[in-house]
Amino acid sequence: MLKARGAPMKPLTDDEVRQVVSTLVRQRQDSIEQFTKGGRADLADKEEAEIKVLQGYLPAQMSAAEVRELVKKAADETGAAGARDMGKLMKAVMPLIKGRADGKLVNEIVKEVLGP
Repeated sequence: MLKARGAPMKPLTDDEVRQVVSTLVRQRQDSIEQFTKGGRADLADKEEAEIKVLQGYLPAQMSAAEVRELVKKAADETGAAGARDMGKLMKAVMPLIKGRADGKLVNEIVKEVLGP
């Protein structure tokens, strides 16, 4: 439950829960990167195990091919044709993905589809 200062507590919505769990996964992925650079494989392994548990609370993740297909369809529908339309295309795609793919992956595929 969330509680603002002086406000009554309210339960999180499903979307808010997914957002929190996704943030926790991203934090652990960043930690894995840092631990690996620091030569601490033991801590990286611990973080990886925690990610597996957290992912059980998230919807199934889309494959890169599924994201690419969705991005191409959205590009056709929005008329996005170049790098200047990246924001417009991301705005159209992200609600359709809604926690089912990593934002970095989506960003990379949008750049790929829009080209240089």
